[in-house]
Amino acid sequence: MVPPVAAAADNNTSLMGMLRPRRGNIDHIRALYVQTPATLSGNAIGMVLMGSIFWPLAEPWRVMGWVGVGLVLWLLRLAHYLRFLRHKEAGAEPLRAWRRSWKVLVLAQGAMWGVAVWLFWGLGTPYHTVSLILIVYSYCLGSVQLLATQPRMFLVFISLVLTPTILRIASDTSQPWHNQLAVILTLLFCITVLMARTYGSALGQAIILKRRTDELAGKLRVEMAAAEQARSVADEARRTAEAANRAKTQFFAAASHDLRQPLHAMGLFAEALRQRSHDPEVASLVNSINESVDALEGLFGELLDITRIDTGGVDVSPAPVRLRDVFARLRLHFEPVAFEKGLMLSFHGEQHVAHTDPVLLERVLRNLVSNAIRYSDDGGVLVSCRVRSGHADVGAASGAGGAGGTHLLVQVWDSGIGIGPVNLPRIFDEFFQAQSNRPLEAHHRKGLGLGLAIVKRLAALMEAPISVRSRVGHGTVFSLQVPVGRVPRTAEAAAPCSVKAALGLTLEGRLIVVVEDEAAVRDGLVVVLQAWGANVVAFDTVAAVQAWLAGLFLPGAAPGAAPGAAPAAPDLLLVDYRLPQGRTGIDALVHIRRHFAGRKLPAIVITGSSLGGHEDEAVTHDYHLLIKPVLPNKLRAMIAFKLNVR
Repeated sequence: MVPPVAAAADNNTSLMGMLRPRRGNIDHIRALYVQTPATLSGNAIGMVLMGSIFWPLAEPWRVMGWVGVGLVLWLLRLAHYLRFLRHKEAGAEPLRAWRRSWKVLVLAQGAMWGVAVWLFWGLGTPYHTVSLILIVYSYCLGSVQLLATQPRMFLVFISLVLTPTILRIASDTSQPWHNQLAVILTLLFCITVLMARTYGSALGQAIILKRRTDELAGKLRVEMAAAEQARSVADEARRTAEAANRAKTQFFAAASHDLRQPLHAMGLFAEALRQRSHDPEVASLVNSINESVDALEGLFGELLDITRIDTGGVDVSPAPVRLRDVFARLRLHFEPVAFEKGLMLSFHGEQHVAHTDPVLLERVLRNLVSNAIRYSDDGGVLVSCRVRSGHADVGAASGAGGAGGTHLLVQVWDSGIGIGPVNLPRIFDEFFQAQSNRPLEAHHRKGLGLGLAIVKRLAALMEAPISVRSRVGHGTVFSLQVPVGRVPRTAEAAAPCSVKAALGLTLEGRLIVVVEDEAAVRDGLVVVLQAWGANVVAFDTVAAVQAWLAGLFLPGAAPGAAPGAAPAAPDLLLVDYRLPQGRTGIDALVHIRRHFAGRKLPAIVITGSSLGGHEDEAVTHDYHLLIKPVLPNKLRAMIAFKLNVR
């Protein structure tokens, strides 16, 4: 037997009391009508069974009278139900009135089944009697679901059905054990009532849980709506922040490019001023201008790099990297600078292959090599790579912890001024500039202190631990750990690096072609190159270059040229990367070199963009790259390197 469900209500009233339909509970009344089709079907089946079983045994008037009364009640309930279907939106008053008549019809049907026992008891065999009891009791069980939430109504209904049945069995003295059967049926009566109460309690508990679930669901919907609104606000804020970050990066990139142009022209005109004046004070002012231009160029680059890293604009794509290729590009970029200072720039271990992001690795090494050359006045700079097993040595300052296993140790050594032990722990901090006991030379630029901070962040993005060791007056070594790659090594040999002494540039008799669309920059280049003794032919577009190659006369482009005159082969090509009409300096190089096929024409490409991506083109088209603003001493060093002059 299932135990009764405990009562549960906020006001401590009984659950059945809560479930008892209150007057005016319209939804409950509608629910009664919803169950009417199932009840009518059960009644129809019961009447058909009773009629078919007892028609051969009882007088026709009994069977027909009982079935007729049952059919009338059945049709009245059906009419009741159809009226409800026609008026589903009926108000409270009609529904309450219909409920009263519904109760009368249900109780009348219950009494009809109780009368059936008196009409058909004792007819036929004992099996007929058992069938009669089972049909009547099944009808009582079927009413549990319909009337369980109405305990009083159910008690009256089951009493109308089972009480006549129990009395008829107890009064039948012709059958043995009739009293015992009456007692058994009485127990079934009590069990059925208890079952109805239990079912009603369980149903009520389910209703309470459903109501609470609906309340919780409502609260959850409200909270989800609030969360969705908050998420929308957060997403909008994130999109706004990302847009702001992109705008900031684009602003720095645009500002860097646009401001490099006048700075570049400023440096060229300052050099032209020095060439035309031998006043020491003028020369000192020109040096100060050049130092300021150089400092601004470095600041633009650092701000742009740190901004792109902070805004997530740097993607990490590890891949096998041949260090030979990386070292070749570093040599291509820094050899002229080392050449000018009389430093030896060496590369060892270029046969190794690393597995890391090639772009980020090269940017880290570029920063480290640039610093090494800047702070070294004699000796040289060494970039090396070797295989190390276990934990790498960790220097006085580190951007990440060591890593176990086999890896490559990429190092940048210099013989520069070194870093003091007090400054070494903070060398990778942002905006930190080491204080040296030794006075810094003019070319030891004092910037924002972001260069090594950028190195540390890029190394962290690559998950490559970086460390530093240094001795004041002896030099510094930066060490970077990267995983070993698995690409087969090639036997390609690196081009030997050249070491030159400090130069004194003369370009007497040299013909240099300049392609630059910015008039101020073009004029500045012409003035400086002519001051160094060169003959200069200047153009502003690729079309102008093609016209010159075709022998056409262009006023101001080729002094002394006449229509139909064949152009002389230049000694050096100096072109801007971005030119009008969507053309680039590469187009100008291709046209000129094709025209003078068979001659090796050295080239320098100058660009105002610091976003990178030109290194592969530089290798493919055989040119060196300079980033605006280009100070005259850097330009002079690069030209001397390309022309191999002292």
